[in-house]
Amino acid sequence: MSTGTVKTTKTTGPAGTAEPAEAVEALLAAVREGRTGEVPGLLAALGPAERRSCVPALKELRRTNRGDWSGEAKQRMGALLVAGAGCHPGAAGAATWIGARDFSGRSWARHPALADVVEAQPVEWQIEVVGRLAAKRGSGWSWDLYPLIERVVRRTGCAVPASDDFTAEWLRSAAGAENGPRGTFTTLLERLRTDTFTRALLPRVFELDDVAWPLDRAYTTRSGDNWPDAIAGLAESGHFGREELIDLCLGRLVRGGKIADQRAFLAVLTALAPTPQEYAARVRDLLALLDGPSVLAGHAQQVLAGLDEAGLIEPEVAGEASAVVLFRTEKKLVRAQLAWLEQVAKRSPERSGPVVLAAAEAFGHPDSAVQERALNVVARRLKAAGGAVLPELLLAAEALNPAHHARASELFGAPVGGSGDDDTAWDELLPPVPVPAPLGAPLATPVEVAEELAVLLAAEQPDVAVFERVLDGLVRHAHRDRAALAVALEPVLRVNPWQDVGRWRDCRPGDALYLATVIAGRADPHRGGGLFRRKGRNPLHGTHNTEYGKVLAARILEAAERVAADRPPYLLATPTDATGAITATALVERLAGYEAAGVTAGPADLGAALLRVAPTADPAVRAAAGRLTSAAGRWAAAWLRDGGLPDQPSERVLFAPGAGSSHADRYAERWWEEVKRVAVAQPGSAGPAGPARERLPAEFRALLEGTEPSVARARRVNEWLWEPTAHWAAMLPHHREELAARWLDRIADCADRERRGGAPMLVVLAEAGGPAGLALHLALGYGLGARYPEDRAAAVDALLVLAARGDLDGAMLGRELGELVALGAVKPTRLAQALTAAADTGAHTTVWSVLAAALPSLLGGEAPRGTTDLVALAADAARRSAARGPIPEVTDTAARPGTSRLLKEARTLRDLLATP
Repeated sequence: MSTGTVKTTKTTGPAGTAEPAEAVEALLAAVREGRTGEVPGLLAALGPAERRSCVPALKELRRTNRGDWSGEAKQRMGALLVAGAGCHPGAAGAATWIGARDFSGRSWARHPALADVVEAQPVEWQIEVVGRLAAKRGSGWSWDLYPLIERVVRRTGCAVPASDDFTAEWLRSAAGAENGPRGTFTTLLERLRTDTFTRALLPRVFELDDVAWPLDRAYTTRSGDNWPDAIAGLAESGHFGREELIDLCLGRLVRGGKIADQRAFLAVLTALAPTPQEYAARVRDLLALLDGPSVLAGHAQQVLAGLDEAGLIEPEVAGEASAVVLFRTEKKLVRAQLAWLEQVAKRSPERSGPVVLAAAEAFGHPDSAVQERALNVVARRLKAAGGAVLPELLLAAEALNPAHHARASELFGAPVGGSGDDDTAWDELLPPVPVPAPLGAPLATPVEVAEELAVLLAAEQPDVAVFERVLDGLVRHAHRDRAALAVALEPVLRVNPWQDVGRWRDCRPGDALYLATVIAGRADPHRGGGLFRRKGRNPLHGTHNTEYGKVLAARILEAAERVAADRPPYLLATPTDATGAITATALVERLAGYEAAGVTAGPADLGAALLRVAPTADPAVRAAAGRLTSAAGRWAAAWLRDGGLPDQPSERVLFAPGAGSSHADRYAERWWEEVKRVAVAQPGSAGPAGPARERLPAEFRALLEGTEPSVARARRVNEWLWEPTAHWAAMLPHHREELAARWLDRIADCADRERRGGAPMLVVLAEAGGPAGLALHLALGYGLGARYPEDRAAAVDALLVLAARGDLDGAMLGRELGELVALGAVKPTRLAQALTAAADTGAHTTVWSVLAAALPSLLGGEAPRGTTDLVALAADAARRSAARGPIPEVTDTAARPGTSRLLKEARTLRDLLATP
C-alpha cells in the first residue's frame, strides 16, 4: 500500500520547534499509524502552506485505505478524517472531506480530536463548515456529524440548522439530554424550556418521517419526561403557542405517513387535549382524518360525534362523515357510525330523513352483516323520515346483498333487485392466461452488454431475462472481440468494482459482475473460485450457498474459465422465454452449432440447459437431435427421447418436533417447538435414474434431491439466505410442483409464523410449467392465510392464474385449507379477506369450488373465530355461481337453535343450495 509522501524543502525553524519537513512527516506518520489523538497537536505545528501540502498525500492514503477492513486500517480512517479536516484551508473542501462516505462508519466524526481541530479555525470558517455538513443527508439511527455541528452552533450562536437529519438527531438525543449534568435529573420539558434549539426545531419535528421511536420514548415515569407531555407542557407554560402546536399536529396527521408515526403524533394531540371549541374550529381536519388509519379515524369519529351532540358543528357533518366511514372495512368504525346516526335521529326526530339516507350508504358495504345493521337503522327511523326518502332508498337498496332483497322490498313497498329472482347468471371472470414473454434477440453490441449489466447491478430483484441476456452477451462478445467488450465494460466496472462475492450471502444474479471482471482482465478466473463457490462455513448450518446458489455459481465460474480459454460462441442454457424454459428446437440447434464450430459443451452449461428444456414429442426435433454426434449431443438426444426430467409426486405429512424430521439439528428443533405444520415429502429423488442423472454435475444433482419432508430439508439452510427468487424457479421451469415442495416452508412462514414476503413467489409458480399438485396447492393455502396483505394479494393473483389456466383443483385446495384452519396454521379471518378479494374480481365459481370443499371441516366441529365471514362469502359465491346441492355440515349448522350471525348465514346458504 502506498504510504503517501510529500516533497518538502528542509529549512531551519525557530528555536525549539521542528523543521517543517519533519513536522509534516510526523503528521503523516501519525495518520499512517492511526494515532488520532495526536493529530491536533501535530497540526498546530504546521503553517497554512505545510497543511495544504499534506492534502495530496492524505487523499492517496484515503484511496489506498478503501476496502481494507483490518484493525489498523480502521484506526487509520479516524486519523485521516481529523488530519484532512485541519489541512483543507477552505471551508467547502473541509466540509466535503468531513462528510465523505468513507468516514461514515464507526463514529469517527464523534472523536474529540475532530472537534478540537475544527474549533482551532476562525469562527467564520467553522460556521460555514457546519452549515454545509448540516445540509448533508445522514443515515441510520445515529448521525455522527450531529455532536460536532451542535457544539459549534451552541458555542458560536449562529443560526440553528433546520435540516431533516439535524432535527431528527436533536429529537433522538432528547434535546441535549446527554450533554446536561446527570445529577440534576431534569425532565425533558425542563430541558426544552431552556434549550435555544426548541423554537427553531420543534415545528420541524412535525414534518419528519420515521420519528415514532423517539416520540414514544419515555425517559422516566415522571410527567413531562416524554415528548407528548413535554410538548403539551410547552403550550401550557406559554413557551410555545398552543394554537400553533394543535395546527402543526393536525396538519401532520392529515398529511399521512407510516402508521407508527401517526400513532405517535396522535399521542401528542391527545396530550395537547384540544377543547371542544378548538376542535370545532378545525372540523375539516377531523373529517379528513376519517379517511386515514383506523386509529385516527376512530379518534376523529369520537370527537365529531361529541361535537355534534354538543351542537358545535353543522348538522350536515354527520352525513359527510357517514359517506366516508360507512365504506370502510373496519366493522367497529361502521357500527359506531351507524350508532351515531341513530342517536342523531333520537335526539332530533326532524333529522330522520337525512339520517336514513346517510345510513343507506352502508347498503353497498361488502359485508352482508353491515348491510343488515344499516337496514335495521333505516327500518326503525323510516316512519319519522316520511315517504319522501323512499325513491332514494329504493335506488340505494339495489346494492344490497340479494339475501336482503326480500326484506328491503317489504320495507320500501316496491321490488328490489329487478324481478326479485336470485342472481344466477353471473359469468366467471378470470384474468387472461399469461403467456411467457420471449427473451428476445441476443444483445447485439458490447455497449448493449455493458448497459444491460449496469441495469442488472442496479436492480434489487433483477428479471430473469436481464440476467440471462447479460450472461449470454458477455460470453458472445468475449468470443467475437474481447478487447472491444473490455473497453465497453470499463465505465461499469469503475463504478462497480469486484471484491469477491459476499462471504455470508448466497450467489445471486449480480455476481455476473465476476465474469465481466475476468473479461476485462481484472480477475484471474483460476483463483478465488473456492470462495465464490463455497462461501464461509458455519458449524450449525454448513455452507452459505443454497443449492440454487451453487448452481448459479457453477454457471458463472465455468463461463469465466471458458472465456479465458476456448471462448465458446454462446451459451447453451440461455432460456428462450422469461420463465427460464428452453425449447427443444433451440437446444438442438445450439448443440449443432457447437459441433460445427468444434466447441465442447461445458458441463454446467449443458446441465442447466437439460433441466430447462421443454419436453417434446415432435418427431422432427427428435430426429434432428438423433443426428448429433458429440457426447453432449448424444446425451441431449437421449434426454429428449426419454421425456426429460420426470415429475416428482408429493405425499402429505404432518411435521412437528421429533415427527417427520430426519435431521438432528437441535437449533432447528427448538425453532419448531411451538408449531405443527402440514408439509409434503417426496419419496424418491427427482430426475432420471441411472447414468443419465449421474452425469449431471454435483450442483445439479443436489438441486434434485428430495427424500425428506420439505420443512426439514429447508431448515438445513441458513434462514437469512434462503429467499426463493424467480431465478430459482427458472432453473426448473417445468417442475413447479418440485419447487413448491422445496419452498413450502418459506411460504408457510407467512401464515403460521407471520413472516413477511414469502408469498410473491406463488405467482411465479402459478405461471411456471408442469403439474400443479399437492405441494403447490398446499403452498397456495398458506399464502391465502398469510399475515400481511401484500402476501395475501400475491396468493390471490396465483389463485386466479391457476384458475385461468385450468390448473386449479378447488376441491383439493379447499380440503387443505380446512386442515390448515383446524391445525391453527391459517386464521379464517385472513382467509376470508383473501377469498373475498378473489370473489370481487368476478371469480365466484372459483371461490365457491374452494369454500364448498372447506366448509365440512370448518363446520364439522366447533367453528373457529372468523368462520362466519367464510360462510357469508360462500353464500354469496354460491348464489352468483348458481351452486346447488346440500352440504351436510351446512345443513346441520343451520338446524341449530339460536340467532347468531353464523347460524343466519348458514341458513341462507342452506336455502340457496336447496333451491330447485
